[in-house]
Amino acid sequence: MKRIIIIITLTLFTAFAGLAQDASGLNKKNLVVKEWNTSGKGVAQTLDHLTTYSPEGKKIEEIEYDSAGRQKWRKRYEWGGNGRMSRELVYDDRNRLVNYKTFEYNELGKKKAQYTYDAKGKLIGTKIFEYITQND
Repeated sequence: MKRIIIIITLTLFTAFAGLAQDASGLNKKNLVVKEWNTSGKGVAQTLDHLTTYSPEGKKIEEIEYDSAGRQKWRKRYEWGGNGRMSRELVYDDRNRLVNYKTFEYNELGKKKAQYTYDAKGKLIGTKIFEYITQND
């Protein structure tokens, strides 16, 4: 019975997770988040990080900047028709593809495996996810 409740809860959570709001109530549809660094006196500002969301509220890009405002790296996220992330692509400071990740999901919609490939498509690493429920 406890297992059924957990499965139902996870299913409902997964269904509602697709909505474009996080726990803070922030609507992420078409949102751009800029993170700024300021000097000790709070005067000079440099852009540190930029995150962009799609019209559906899915994260589609992140860019990290150095203290001079130059791009350090960029990540682009691709989403499948099932609402799950299908690929994460990582680019260097010159927008050259460094590596990319693909994902496999379990029956509850949680990540089951992550495969990392180099820019030429050669598999360089695999991460397996395991979910364990702790009983009191």
